[in-house]
Amino acid sequence: MIMRELRDLVIDAHGGIERWNNVKAIEGDMSISGGLWTRKGWPVALKNVRVTAATDKQWISYHPFLGEGMRSSCTPDHTVIETLDGKSVKDRKNPRAAFDGHTVETRWDELHLAYFSGYAMWNYLNTPFIFALPGFRAEEIEPWDENGETRRRLKVTFPDHIATHCAEQVFHINGEGLISRMDYSAAVAGGVPTAHYLDDHRDFSGVKVATKRRAVRRNADGTAIPDPVFVAIDIADVRFS
Repeated sequence: MIMRELRDLVIDAHGGIERWNNVKAIEGDMSISGGLWTRKGWPVALKNVRVTAATDKQWISYHPFLGEGMRSSCTPDHTVIETLDGKSVKDRKNPRAAFDGHTVETRWDELHLAYFSGYAMWNYLNTPFIFALPGFRAEEIEPWDENGETRRRLKVTFPDHIATHCAEQVFHINGEGLISRMDYSAAVAGGVPTAHYLDDHRDFSGVKVATKRRAVRRNADGTAIPDPVFVAIDIADVRFS
């Protein structure tokens, strides 16, 4: 039997493309914390939030966002902070350009926060199914040994129209075909090499989702520095419609 491409194995393990093609929107209840948000000036801004994301386009919203009656609305080209009835309070077009000249220590305003947390979470919730979209390129690279486990790895190149951390990212695949780690450097957050671990995968209506994520620094040799944790994401529930 011919072995399937690793990309297809990963998509199947997370629920399969047929199941995903019936999903139009994702809603998740989660809490996000960690050293990155403290450094950028928003230590508790993303605790106990509800996230709603589209699957057919790159759009995402957080609620509440910096206030009970407020929400964010983000696409790659436009970031908005608005009331629940859709009245814009602050907005920024071409939001990625607003990070030009930033360093690791640069503080963020509300719209920086909305953009980064928005595009990042949209990527996380839609992965690995976006790998099958036009413009994405995926190839298996050499395996990786960590904590006594040998994992296959998938290098994915993202198309320019997708807002994401960086153009090339590497995904570690465990023995069940599930993503257990992502390696990237988030350009808008200072470009720090990052190892992002995914754990406690749960089945939500036929789709496997990692409910615990921890992002830490990555050494030049690819090994992770376990402390401090820069991003911690804990997902309580996910609903698909």
